[in-house]
Amino acid sequence: MKTDADNPLSKIRNIGVMAHIDAGKTTTTERILFYTGFLHKMGEVHDGNAFTDWMQQERERGITITSATVTCPWRDHQINIIDTPGHVDFTAEVERSLRVLDGAVGVFCAVAGVEPQSETVWHQADRYHVPRIAYVNKMDRTGADYSRVIQMIHERLTTKACAINIPIGKEDDFDGVIDLISMRAWYFDPLTQGCDIRNIEIPENLLKEAQEAREHLIETVSEYCDELIMAFLENKEITTQMICKAIRKGTLEHGFIPVLCGSSLKNKGLQLLLDAVVDFLPSPLDIGSTQAMLLNSDDTIDLPPDPDGPLAGMAFKVQMDKYVGRLIYVRIYSGTLKKGAAFVNMTNGKKERVSRILQMMSNKKNDIDNLHAGDIGAIVGPRFLVTGDTITDGKEDIIFSRMQFPDSVISIAIEPRSKADQDNLSNALERLQEEDPTFHVHIDKDSGQTILSGMGELHLEVIVDRIKREFGVSVNVGNPQVSYKETITKTVEISEEFRREMNGKGNYASVKLRLTPISEEEIVDNVKNTFASSVTPDKIPAEYWKAIEESALNALSDGPLISGAVERVAIELIDGDFNPVDSNELAFRIATSMAVCRGLQEAKPVIMEPVMLLTVHSPDEFIGDIISDINAKRGKIGVMRRHSEYLQEVVADVPLSELFGYSTRIRNISQGRALYTLEFNKFDIAPSQVQNDVLRRIRGYVD
Repeated sequence: MKTDADNPLSKIRNIGVMAHIDAGKTTTTERILFYTGFLHKMGEVHDGNAFTDWMQQERERGITITSATVTCPWRDHQINIIDTPGHVDFTAEVERSLRVLDGAVGVFCAVAGVEPQSETVWHQADRYHVPRIAYVNKMDRTGADYSRVIQMIHERLTTKACAINIPIGKEDDFDGVIDLISMRAWYFDPLTQGCDIRNIEIPENLLKEAQEAREHLIETVSEYCDELIMAFLENKEITTQMICKAIRKGTLEHGFIPVLCGSSLKNKGLQLLLDAVVDFLPSPLDIGSTQAMLLNSDDTIDLPPDPDGPLAGMAFKVQMDKYVGRLIYVRIYSGTLKKGAAFVNMTNGKKERVSRILQMMSNKKNDIDNLHAGDIGAIVGPRFLVTGDTITDGKEDIIFSRMQFPDSVISIAIEPRSKADQDNLSNALERLQEEDPTFHVHIDKDSGQTILSGMGELHLEVIVDRIKREFGVSVNVGNPQVSYKETITKTVEISEEFRREMNGKGNYASVKLRLTPISEEEIVDNVKNTFASSVTPDKIPAEYWKAIEESALNALSDGPLISGAVERVAIELIDGDFNPVDSNELAFRIATSMAVCRGLQEAKPVIMEPVMLLTVHSPDEFIGDIISDINAKRGKIGVMRRHSEYLQEVVADVPLSELFGYSTRIRNISQGRALYTLEFNKFDIAPSQVQNDVLRRIRGYVD
């Protein structure tokens, strides 16, 4: 009889590496690829030759911009790794990676501990219920403190974390790690780049500390293994198998976070991290059935990870490759996708064919014949498949829940330098929008300018750089501008009738709508606008309801004040009328659009501005000046706490419009000793003076 251990799926680990910028994700991934035998020579981020940082912009800046997928072996297991960006401007890459992964490794700097983006990616993983382990990197750095980082994890992320190994020495004296499960000391030979390992008895001077840490570990995980807790209570021998079984069960149930330590740059501790990935993170079998929604129904269906089952997968990333064209990264949850086979895109109803299937190795590609349940790969051929689409073989009418991406908050104007560049620019922008769901392009209806919107100045800077390099388009770029939105502050009821003869045929529709403001607290699942109907078919036939809803929500894309997107509005269809002869879908669309536009004008519209979460780490002597400056920028201090022995942390909500040039400002205030990060938080109603300034600037510009 076959067991789960005999199933090839049990040997697969789909994991992501996630962290704050500069915590060492890419360096850690590079070492993993080296120790698993995938690479024969390690690259370095600071040298610009890391394997997973393949984009020119990544190598020049020393940061990860796009998530890279790579596959490597360890202990007869296949580990599919996605190295994700740490900079908040590229958080969409983390979002879509975590949506399809089974497990994750959270990397933390042993000096800085839990940083702002660490919290962001951790909570993204919480949203998708991703089991994870924590790896405290840079134990060789001055100021490294393993116990303090674990304490910060407890305070800011989860109380479920516990060390499964501890360091031997720290800072310059960091020499190896003690494995608390096997109670052995591991030393890594620097002359062989950590390949030669000594696995010996724990030194006498560290034995007591190790025994205490192991006892704490056993107490923490004992609830996940009855055999372990009985052995612990009866003072019997506790085996490594018992501890591993308990840790694995606790990790898979999201009740325990194993914490390991090491130094990726100095090649220490990575083999134990790989063992932990294999031993404690889930396979597709452990994740079990994936839930999908039935089309046109609120019911759901469970899809087991069976290669012989009906095909079901998700496209989670689109990448434009200069050699093969459109690459679509997919995760297969059920069934098998074969080269040359056709599939149905359940999101748009189109049927397409797969011409090639690729196993991605960063930007390198291996042709393969199929993708089974549990696999991640890239396909070539489909023209209409985009991020978040569900693919099936047509046997099940299902769809997976869509991914939610943050709103763009900053914009720039762009124009080609010559007439010859016009078509090339349009083509470049279309392709980049397909790749990046947080990058948007629109034409300003008043000025006629092409406006690019993104997550931050770095995001747009990289976009413009790619337009110039990859597509060879010469462009002029305007200064960054804040992307404002609109909302309403008053409930109104609006009736609108459309009656007109066109082409000798009458057109008639009448609707009555109620527009109600939604508070930020009432927003559910990131749905910014809602539509409901309380009319009966005798008032308006059901065949027109869908058209009315689409028209009402589409009308919210053009606000009455600055033509911005309107959010936090609940629209309800409360009454209406029709004519059996003259009423049609177009008439109801027009009547609805007219009603919404007039309703927005009467509902006391206001402008909303993007508010950023500003986190500053500064020496004590500059904190007073930094807080004063934040207050002067209309900021609201949320948290002040001790970050380390020498630094304080200030967390505040600050409007984005006040933060242009902040890097220079804080450098001047702190003599270059303070660090800060920015992350989009929310849209909030702007003060009346700010609204007047925005209106004056836009209307003056139009005039």
